[in-house]
Amino acid sequence: MTDGRPTMAGITARIGARGLTTRWLVRAPIGLYRVGLGFLFGSRLIMLEHRGRTSGQRRYVVLEVVDHPSPDVYVIVSGFGARAQWYRNILAEPRVRVSTGFHRELAATAVPMTPDESAATLRRYIEVHPKAWAKLRETIEVAVGAPVTELPMVRVSLAGEQTPVSETR
Repeated sequence: MTDGRPTMAGITARIGARGLTTRWLVRAPIGLYRVGLGFLFGSRLIMLEHRGRTSGQRRYVVLEVVDHPSPDVYVIVSGFGARAQWYRNILAEPRVRVSTGFHRELAATAVPMTPDESAATLRRYIEVHPKAWAKLRETIEVAVGAPVTELPMVRVSLAGEQTPVSETR
């Protein structure tokens, strides 16, 4: 705001934040991934299958990849911080499945990163995607009410041998 009125960037951030907190909208890509259409989202998004820490039921979430430092490692951020259900679930059970691009249900392990590792990853993201950062930073901060720099990041490492979900759990 400059003269008491919201700026265009502020309005855009509020609209984007509303989208990020609209359950049906953020869950819509899950159905596409589950029927094998994850390739429509390219390599910037992954679907993470995890287990409910209490129920043991399969759960799904689609997340942005903020770094892909090697072919078998993805870095994702918990946009809603440590309170996000998927984040709490991977703390309890780090064995997950990942679907991205044309690859489906790859066995993986999800491990929270240290604050220093997260900060370095965020710096790389800002360098590689400055326009996305300029748009997303404010939107995420409006949605979660916290600076992006305080959000936890997770390293998802693919396992070597792939086995069906029913055999590993």
